[in-house]
Amino acid sequence: MIRPLAILGALALAAASSMASAQQAAPGGAPQRVPAARGPETALALEAAQTAISTCAANGYKVAASIVDSAGVLKVLVAADGATKGAVESSTKKAVTANAMKAATSEIQEKIKTDQALAAKITADANLFARAGGLPLMVGEDVIGAVGVGGAPGGEKDEVCTAAGIDKIKARLK
Repeated sequence: MIRPLAILGALALAAASSMASAQQAAPGGAPQRVPAARGPETALALEAAQTAISTCAANGYKVAASIVDSAGVLKVLVAADGATKGAVESSTKKAVTANAMKAATSEIQEKIKTDQALAAKITADANLFARAGGLPLMVGEDVIGAVGVGGAPGGEKDEVCTAAGIDKIKARLK
């Protein structure tokens, strides 16, 4: 009987800990919810992904497009018919990288050639991928997420498709 109680106690502690991390104390001591991550509305994220895929398809490339919010949470992942598993994985990692580093992955790819600390950071994190094709989603000076495309032969082609997707929705981002 002690074992089930210990498990219940551990679960209660985990739940309380989880709730505490989702709240911050306000100046008066009352808990306050942490604001949700910013990001494009789902419909806009889907539109950006579809535009990126259709732009690449017009050039004969079967790609995948991923959109993450400012917390790096995957909002949309769309893969063209015939896209490979590698395209799906690289599109998501490129979006996560552009969001985390707040820069185009093509810029990061260039910087790691001379910045050993950055190269080590990218290599150490399996979720990051410094190849062209990921661009941050910006509202003014704020990064609200990122778009990544993978699967075209060469990251620079992925990045053109990513930019097309962002261009399609950028005026409607808030």
